[in-house]
Amino acid sequence: MKKIYYHKLIRDRVPLVMKKNGAAFRVKRLDLKSYQRELLKKVGEEASSLPRLRSKREMASELADTIDVINAIKRTFKISERQIKSEQRKAFVRKGGFKKRLFLFWAEDTGYRTNERRYKK
Repeated sequence: MKKIYYHKLIRDRVPLVMKKNGAAFRVKRLDLKSYQRELLKKVGEEASSLPRLRSKREMASELADTIDVINAIKRTFKISERQIKSEQRKAFVRKGGFKKRLFLFWAEDTGYRTNERRYKK
């Protein structure tokens, strides 16, 4: 049978499901540094699917997956809920929230560089 190469972090029970379905596969347990690196990639993978979703159910499912990965990141990097709430408050004071639904078309180049991905319309 044809192999599909994924090279990505998977949930713990995925090998059991594949085995139950009779699929051949290869997995390995990652060391801590590799695990942390893959978690950071995984959160991007999970979050990047959100703009393509069309139903509330799909959105809830992907948000749940994203939150699970974020919780794993918090655990492995030892980031407390208190630290996150503190950073949220700082960001809110500095930049505000999202209630006004503002959309930026352009701005003069002041040297500021964003870290967000660009999405096609």
